[in-house]
Amino acid sequence: MITGKILKLNGWPDGKIIGLAKTVADQLEADGLDRDSILARLDSARGNPGAFLADPLMADLARECLRIAQKESAAASDDLRPRPLQYPVWGQQHIDSASLAQMDNAMRLPVSVAGALMPDAHVGYGLPIGGVLAVESAVIPYAVGVDIACRMRLSLYDVSPHLIGQKQGQFENALWDQTAFGMGAEWKGSRRAQHAVLDDPAWEATRLLKSLQVNAQKQLGTSGTGNHFVEWGAFHLRQPMFGLQPGDYLALLSHSGSRSVGFKIADRYSKLAMELHPDLDKSARHLAWLSLDSEAGQEYWLSMELAGKFASANHFIIHHRVAAAVGLKEIAVVENHHNFAWRERLANGRETIVHRKGATPAGPGVLGVVPGSMGESGYLVRGKGRNESLNSASHGAGRLMSRKAAIHSITKTARDAYLRERGITLLGGGLDESPQAYKRIDDIIAAQADLIEVLGKFTPRIVRMADEPGDF
Repeated sequence: MITGKILKLNGWPDGKIIGLAKTVADQLEADGLDRDSILARLDSARGNPGAFLADPLMADLARECLRIAQKESAAASDDLRPRPLQYPVWGQQHIDSASLAQMDNAMRLPVSVAGALMPDAHVGYGLPIGGVLAVESAVIPYAVGVDIACRMRLSLYDVSPHLIGQKQGQFENALWDQTAFGMGAEWKGSRRAQHAVLDDPAWEATRLLKSLQVNAQKQLGTSGTGNHFVEWGAFHLRQPMFGLQPGDYLALLSHSGSRSVGFKIADRYSKLAMELHPDLDKSARHLAWLSLDSEAGQEYWLSMELAGKFASANHFIIHHRVAAAVGLKEIAVVENHHNFAWRERLANGRETIVHRKGATPAGPGVLGVVPGSMGESGYLVRGKGRNESLNSASHGAGRLMSRKAAIHSITKTARDAYLRERGITLLGGGLDESPQAYKRIDDIIAAQADLIEVLGKFTPRIVRMADEPGDF
């Protein structure tokens, strides 16, 4: 039997936590674990409590460990640095002054340690889209973004892209029938998808996640509004890989995220972060952070990672259904997150949390997809692993004008003529996503040639998007 005295001898402090640890120990003993195994299990919860928030037996103990750690850790000052830390910029000629000002502000945070700005950068909330920010022992919800774990997926098929022209109607119908786009879009009845992500125990970790599980069931396999898309196209592979020879292949490309699940997580924890930092300068209020020594910080981290799994499952379902509708099965898949945070060690050995808000991981040999607009090509790339960029690259072409400006300055006639000249069929799609509203993807790729190697080029042929403007 493990007593309070034994727990104290093993470094457990006096107080409520002893009783919680004893309760866990008694249950583990009843389950047949020996003393050393029980003590090791308890030490694991004390050393990494965030990993046990979804554990029915260990959750209360884990939360108490976090509360103690938060009290013991010195609170970081909310005072901004007088001057921003220096950071490199790629393709500065493509970036507006407001985006640079936002990045400057992020580099004045007391928790910031390094940063970089990608050539597709444009203004966002707090951190600009295309901003990469490394901080210490904290996570910034708005530096991750509202659409947590928005991601790309490219599926290749070992058939000629000419098949699209031969069976245009079938390929269009597959996109119409097997995708659901728009704010609140969901599948109903027998059309609801099944995936292991719905059974993840993390849904039970917090009251918010429990409430979002029903939404996840409804929206699994759907896409949002704004720049989210699913599109058939031709893919040119430049070098042998995936067991394929260089040449042209049929491909399916999608861009979507974690739907209302990610949005509500972001909304809850960004507001909480701002409440916890009332003295933070108003210019940086959307950069308020959560300490990873805190219960809130660990809850957000767990929720963010679950949103990432959910976003990946969305793409899996979409690709499986759309491809099955035309009788195809992929031979290779590449996918990557943006709008996410990772635990990463900098070149100097410092452990940090790296936020990539609209930026693609580009570590040594890491594959990623950098898309253009509805009317431009996208690229399969391999990271070169540049420390200066925090192993990152752009996540797309980047907006040249705001959604409002695009709607008021680009006509449907002009947009459709642009697409028609390039042989692209658009299903849905708002004027805010017109290709003229974006920077030229080839300029953006050229501006980061030292960050990525281009392995292949995707050219859209049939593009499915939502009709209304929006972000998630």
